[in-house]
Amino acid sequence: MRADHDHRIASSQSRKTKLNRLTKSFSPLTRRILAVNLVAPFLLVLGLLFLDEYEDSLIAIEFDAIRTQGELIAAAIGEGAVVIDSTDENFPMFTPSSSMRTLDEPTARQLIRRLARLAQLRARLFDAGGTMIADSRLLRGPGGEVEIFDLPPQRTTDLIQLAQRGYKQLLRWLKQDLPIPAYEQRSTTTILDYPEAVAALDSGEVGQEIRFDTNQRKILSVAIPVQFYKQVVGTVLVSRDGQNVETRLFAVRRTIIEFFMWILGVTTLLSLYLAGTIARPVRKLARAATEVRKSHNRETNIPDLSKRNDEIGQLSEALREMTENLWQRMDATERFAADVAHEIKNPLSSLHSAVETAVRIQDMGQQKQLMGIIKDDVSRLDRLISDISDASRLDAELSRAETKVVNLGELVKTLAEIHNMNKNPSMSKVRLLTDQSDLYEVMGIEGRLVQVFQNLINNAVSFNPSGGTIRASLRRFDGNIQIDIQDEGPGIPEGKEISIFERFYSERPEGEKFGTHSGLGLSISKQIIEAHGGNIAAITVREEGIATGALFRVLLPALVQP
Repeated sequence: MRADHDHRIASSQSRKTKLNRLTKSFSPLTRRILAVNLVAPFLLVLGLLFLDEYEDSLIAIEFDAIRTQGELIAAAIGEGAVVIDSTDENFPMFTPSSSMRTLDEPTARQLIRRLARLAQLRARLFDAGGTMIADSRLLRGPGGEVEIFDLPPQRTTDLIQLAQRGYKQLLRWLKQDLPIPAYEQRSTTTILDYPEAVAALDSGEVGQEIRFDTNQRKILSVAIPVQFYKQVVGTVLVSRDGQNVETRLFAVRRTIIEFFMWILGVTTLLSLYLAGTIARPVRKLARAATEVRKSHNRETNIPDLSKRNDEIGQLSEALREMTENLWQRMDATERFAADVAHEIKNPLSSLHSAVETAVRIQDMGQQKQLMGIIKDDVSRLDRLISDISDASRLDAELSRAETKVVNLGELVKTLAEIHNMNKNPSMSKVRLLTDQSDLYEVMGIEGRLVQVFQNLINNAVSFNPSGGTIRASLRRFDGNIQIDIQDEGPGIPEGKEISIFERFYSERPEGEKFGTHSGLGLSISKQIIEAHGGNIAAITVREEGIATGALFRVLLPALVQP
C-alpha cells in the first residue's frame, strides 16, 4: 500500500511537472499573439453560423415551390371534384345564381392523395364550411382511417449525422424563445387550427405560415382557395417540413466550419511560429541579461541575433553593446580609481617625507625649502582633486545637460581675442584663420566646448616658443566642422599621439615646474568631444622630415548641412 501511494504521488508530481513545462512553453506573449490572431476567425465563424438572409431566401424559394404545387392541386380539385346542384334541371351550367357547388369527397380524396404523393408534401382539403374532408396522410379502410407518416432515419454513429444532431440541438437552444407558433397535431383537426386556411376561405387569397413542431423542425404551410368559376368552394392546405432548408443551411455551415478549421489550424501554426520568432528570442535575451546582472565575470554573453535584420536583432545588438560598454565603464572606473590612488599617493608620499624631515632639521633655510616643497605638494593635491572631481562628474553632467545651438566661429574668435589681450611680448598670439561668411554651428553644451578649446589653446601656448604664433582655423569637411589648433613647438613624441589623451598622462616642455599639470586636461577634452558625437586627434606637423609643431584637430557634426 505504501509503495502504491508513493507511486501515485510520483505520477501526480510528474503530471504537474509536464503541465508546468507546457505552461512555460506558452509564454504570456505567445498566449497574447494566439488570442489576438484567433479572435478574427472565431468572430467570422460565429457571424456566418446564423446566415439569416440566406435562410430567408431558402424559405422564400421553398414557399414558392409549395405554393405552385398547391395551386396545381387546388386547380385539379376545382376542375375534377366539384359537384353542381341546380334548381334548373334543363340548364344546370347556365344558372350560376341558383346552383349549389359542393366537393365530391371520394374524388377529392383520390386527387389529394395522388397529387400530394407526387409533390412530396402533405395536403388537406377543407370544404366551404371549414370541415376537413381529405388528408393525404389518412387512408380509409374497413377498420377506419389510418395515418401515414415517414419514419425517422436510423440512428448511426456517423460523424456527419452526429454533427447534424448537434447542429439541431444548437438550433433548438438558439431559437427556443423565437415568436414562432407551434405546430400541433390534433386528433380532430378543424380549419380554425390554421388561420391561413381560414383567411384563404374567407378572402380567396393565398396565405402562408411557418411553425415549429415538437422536434423544433420548421413546418411550412400554404393555404390556397379551391375555386369554381371564381366561387370559393373549399381550401387546400399544403405543408412540408423545412428539411430541405435545414439540409442546405447545414451544408453551407459545414463548409464554413471546415474552412474555419483549416484557417484555425493555419492561424495557430503561424501564430506559434510568430511567437517562436519573437517570444523565444526575447525570453533568451532576458535570461541572458539576468545572468549578466547576477554574474561577477564576463563568461556570460548576450546571444548574437543581429543576423535576423529585425527589431529583435537590433535589440540583441543593443544589449550586447550596452553590456560591453558596461564592462568598459567598470574597467575604466577600476583604472580611474587605481590611477587616482597612484597620482594622489605620490604627492602624499612627498608631503609625508617633507613633514618628517622638517621636524628633525634645525636649519631655518632648509626648513624654509621644505615648506616650499610642502606648499607645492598641497597645491598639486588640490589641483589633482579638483581635476579628478571634474572628470568623475563629467559623464553625469553630459547626460543631463541640455544642448543648444553653439556658433564655434564666434566661440573660438572670442577665446582668441581674450588670449590676445595679454600685452606680454613673450606671450604667444592666437591667429584665427576662417571664412567669416560661413556659419559654423553645432548642437552642444557651450560651457564644455569652451573648456575644450581653452584647454587646447593653453596647451599650445605652453609648448610654443616665446613670441610665437598659434594658428586656429575652422572649415567645413564632409558634413562636419573641423577646428585645428596648431602651435610651433617640438611636436608630439613619436608613438604618443594616442597616449596623450589617456588619464594622468603628462608630457610637458623642458624647464616647466613638475606637478603643475594633473594630466587630465586632454582626457577630459576627448571625453567632451566624443559625448558631442565628434572626434579629436593629435598630429605632428613636419616639414622636410623635421617637426615644426603639434596640431590638434577636432571634428564636430555640423548643425546645418551645406
